[in-house]
Amino acid sequence: MVNPTSESAFVQFDRVQKSYDGETLVVKDLNLSMPKGEFLTMLGPSGSGKTTCLMMLAGFETATHGDILLNGTSINNIPPHKRGIGMVFQNYALFPHMTVAENLSFPLEVRKMGKSDREAKVKRALDMVQMGDFGGRRPAQLSGGQQQRIALARALVFEPELVLMDEPLGALDKQLREHMQFEITRLAHDLGITTVYVTHDQTEALTMSDRVAVFDDGRIQQLAPPDQLYEEPENSFVAQFIGENNTLTGVVKSVSGDACVITLDSGEEIDAKPVNVSQPGERTKVSIRPERVEFNKDRLNPNAHTIKAQVKEFIYMGDIFRFRLSVAGNDDFIVKTRNAPDAVKLTPGETIEIGWLAADCRALDA
Repeated sequence: MVNPTSESAFVQFDRVQKSYDGETLVVKDLNLSMPKGEFLTMLGPSGSGKTTCLMMLAGFETATHGDILLNGTSINNIPPHKRGIGMVFQNYALFPHMTVAENLSFPLEVRKMGKSDREAKVKRALDMVQMGDFGGRRPAQLSGGQQQRIALARALVFEPELVLMDEPLGALDKQLREHMQFEITRLAHDLGITTVYVTHDQTEALTMSDRVAVFDDGRIQQLAPPDQLYEEPENSFVAQFIGENNTLTGVVKSVSGDACVITLDSGEEIDAKPVNVSQPGERTKVSIRPERVEFNKDRLNPNAHTIKAQVKEFIYMGDIFRFRLSVAGNDDFIVKTRNAPDAVKLTPGETIEIGWLAADCRALDA
């Protein structure tokens, strides 16, 4: 996906800052542009600023500095109910004294819509989330998953151009959560709705999004499509936060174009791709994904860098085998392999040789 320019942006944060006490910035100089129809996820740990950004976009919080624009118009001074934005929360926020149909009809009544139009839109919204037969029930008579579908239908019923979702699947069990991830993504794309989704669940972010903004300490650390975020993290925070990651620490010995040599703290030298390093003497954390490491000599690339490792633990996970190794002073070095007929079996205590390509080994900030 091409990154949108500010001219084509449907949602835009322009140098937005937020402070609650006048001193500490919770959101620091945020610049972000989204095109119409994009599904963007704001991902990060608690306190990273992602939910505050969502609340400022919804109008429940006010930016301390900067502009938030919708379709080119500043919405800083427009109250939440006049922004025409659909919202879905983790706790559903359904009215318990109303039936499902009345819950969905409410945002349409607020917009002064006639009865027959309201009924048609409510029916369409319920059918969209496969809840057409539940209009007469009250929220207390529904399961958590059903309540979340109704909350989603209510956010979509007035056909908003923008929907905001704050941890909407956090209360659901794993299987239902995965099913709802698929449903929400399908609906958003089918209806062409621009969606901003907040979560701290990295798997959710990777499976649902067109792009992901990874937040930490009030800033976007990296904004990219999911595959790029995973394969090409720009700093050590993103590498550690997205997916499983192995880290080895050391010092840059030499840099030459697209390759560098790292002297690890344990004394070994390895080749890596210089991402956040530029000169000898710099401290670095080297990042290698568990599935990029190979210990089957027959499959090892002739150009692979090899290093000694000791097997600490073997974990059977059904479709994959997970090994914990001791490598260059790191006792939590993880390697994952597919459960296949020719999979190598290793036992704790044995010393082996592992290898990886320098291109899969990224020298990041220390």
